[in-house]
Amino acid sequence: MTDVWLAIIALAVLVMAAIQVGAIILGLRLAKRVDQLTTEIERDVKPLIRNLTEMTAEAQRAVTVASAQVQRVDRLFGDLALSAERTMAIASQLVGGPAKNGFALFSAARAAYSAFKDLRDASRRRQAYRSAPEDEESLFIG
Repeated sequence: MTDVWLAIIALAVLVMAAIQVGAIILGLRLAKRVDQLTTEIERDVKPLIRNLTEMTAEAQRAVTVASAQVQRVDRLFGDLALSAERTMAIASQLVGGPAKNGFALFSAARAAYSAFKDLRDASRRRQAYRSAPEDEESLFIG
């Protein structure tokens, strides 16, 4: 009976060894498939990562260029505002000073014209006054 027991034990050890060998083989196949899957994922994902890296670099360059453009535009509008302010000040001086002087000259010319007109009117009134008695005498019936 010990031989039967020994045969059963040997058979059980053999079955366990076969199961372990099968599990090792399946584990190796699984490891190989996982390695292939990892390789495929790396191969497929690397271009995506590279494209994302390139897009990020391009976006960073675009932001840098846009920032520089915004700074240039800001400086341009600042310079434009300063130039407009200076131009308005100069125009105010050019228009204000000569306009005041021109208005003064215009007022002087108007006053001189008015004075000459008054002199002419006074001269006409004197002539009319001198000639008025003669006209009245010719109308007198007497």
